[in-house]
Amino acid sequence: MNIQKESDRVKLDGKILGMPWFVQQFIDYKLPDLSPSTLLEYVRDYQTFFNWLRGELLSEADHHTKITLQELEMLRMENIVSYRLYLTTRREGANSRVTISRKLSSLRSLFHYLSQIAEDEDFYPLLKRNIMAKVEVKRTHKPKDTAAKLKGKILEDEEIFEFIAYIYEGYGVDIASNKQALYSYELNKERDACIASLILNSGLRVSEIVNLNLEDLDYNNKLLYIFRKGNNDETYKSPVYFREQAKDDLTLYLDLRQSRYKAPKKEKALFLTIPNGQYEGKRMTKRAIQAMIIKYAQRFGKPFLTVHKLRHSFATDYYLQNDIYKTKEQLGHASTETTEVYAHLTDKTMSEAIERRSEP
Repeated sequence: MNIQKESDRVKLDGKILGMPWFVQQFIDYKLPDLSPSTLLEYVRDYQTFFNWLRGELLSEADHHTKITLQELEMLRMENIVSYRLYLTTRREGANSRVTISRKLSSLRSLFHYLSQIAEDEDFYPLLKRNIMAKVEVKRTHKPKDTAAKLKGKILEDEEIFEFIAYIYEGYGVDIASNKQALYSYELNKERDACIASLILNSGLRVSEIVNLNLEDLDYNNKLLYIFRKGNNDETYKSPVYFREQAKDDLTLYLDLRQSRYKAPKKEKALFLTIPNGQYEGKRMTKRAIQAMIIKYAQRFGKPFLTVHKLRHSFATDYYLQNDIYKTKEQLGHASTETTEVYAHLTDKTMSEAIERRSEP
């Protein structure tokens, strides 16, 4: 099990103790098919729903664990409408349409399991009446819409090389007057550029970058072996290719990894950091990598750029030179429907290329 999955599994095991018995049963049922990260989001969604349920006095329980199936059976459509409204307008931060759709989908999955799959000792469904079966969860983002939102917010063409070069040199020029920031930058610029380059030249997810170990790198064949999202075979690592440029950036980083980050022998992580007050390197966190990319992006003049948009940048560039199936495999998508985003993103680029070729 990779590092992120291990962390989320521990969190899941802790949170599930605060859930009703039938939610615990549902999570056990789903565990072989879904990652701990996904199931952790399910449980968080149920926490939100049960908090609302008890706050609206639709349950007499004084704790989530005491919420009953009978109370769920008594819910009416007007209650679900009220819950949707609550998610939209609650003071502590209204949810986006995507988040609301996901929270309702989580509930639908639970109610479907209780009414259609799980049985009591007499072989009857645990839930006799499923109000969520009446709730239509509309698809909130089509590939074409997602592509439209990404326009202008990813790196295109030469910007990919320019961003990596900026991390190596340009950022240092921009912060030259800030000695503390400059010291940290000089210490980490080769590592930071290598991480950005690896994403921009392979399309890895941030969680996949975090989980990389030295042994996962096949340098000569330009291959990385990673645990892919959605693959629950925890003994198999998928091979993922990276481009030649990333190989050059890896060379620079690997030459100084041990001397600069002083990693103990037991630390196998590819990308390291030395936490404040400590003297030995340890694995970088997902949050640290995300913050690092945002820091450079803002100075580079691309304030909307994130780690995931670096992945989008690679995918768009890669799709221009390959078909949708190769792009799907390289990115580790479950279906080509997700990969269709890049077909729409490249529409403009392809049309411009056609026009250029038609010129005399």
